[in-house]
Amino acid sequence: MGYRVEQLAAACDVSVDTIRYYQSKGLLAPPKREGRVAIYDREHLLRVRRIRALQQKGLTLAVIKRVVEGKLKRADADLATAVAEAQIESDEDEFLTLDEVAARSGVPSALLRAIERAGLALGRKIDGEERFTSADVSLVRQGLRLLDAGLPINDLLALAAEYNVAARAVAERAVEMFDRHIRDPIREHATDEAEAADKLVAAFRELLPAVTALVSHHFRRVLLAVAEEHIERVGGEAEIAATRAESRRLREA
Repeated sequence: MGYRVEQLAAACDVSVDTIRYYQSKGLLAPPKREGRVAIYDREHLLRVRRIRALQQKGLTLAVIKRVVEGKLKRADADLATAVAEAQIESDEDEFLTLDEVAARSGVPSALLRAIERAGLALGRKIDGEERFTSADVSLVRQGLRLLDAGLPINDLLALAAEYNVAARAVAERAVEMFDRHIRDPIREHATDEAEAADKLVAAFRELLPAVTALVSHHFRRVLLAVAEEHIERVGGEAEIAATRAESRRLREA
């Protein structure tokens, strides 16, 4: 059976633009031509549905391309899926546009773009378009609390950019360590791809919450220590006493 592009899009519950976008990314083989009309077949239909299924797991189109072309072995494909799924909040039931995030958070779209350029990760690409979740709305609202407290937007954006560079460098080293000490040994000693996949996914799911909790806790401790040291240098007696009490309360929380 042959499909015109609009028929293929309807059968896969996507837009015509999405079909053309997949094609531009090399995810779909060129259709046959009947005169000037592009005709797609069942293989195109199955490929689009598979792409959509993989996208629902959170995989990027770059990873999906390697999967459908058979260039990514099962173990690494399953690991990539686990990583992608960890980026999707379990209670998410909708994706938002930038304008919708702006409306819900009360922050202009232009400012949200400035926040992204500074390095604060908002949204992700889906079918070539930026999409956001309620978690992004919550993140923006937290940023508003900092602005409402009186912190200058330019200084906050500069600090975000600086933090992003440092955090990315640490994250890249952490991924390299995982590769060298976890992934490589598992792949070397696993009897087959299924065993390697299971062990890699299990290791990732165990280590991710441990690492993120460790980093979050450490940053909190360092921030409190630096703040307390600063008040010790410049604050009055009452301010110092209040800061010490608050630091103790937060450390014990």
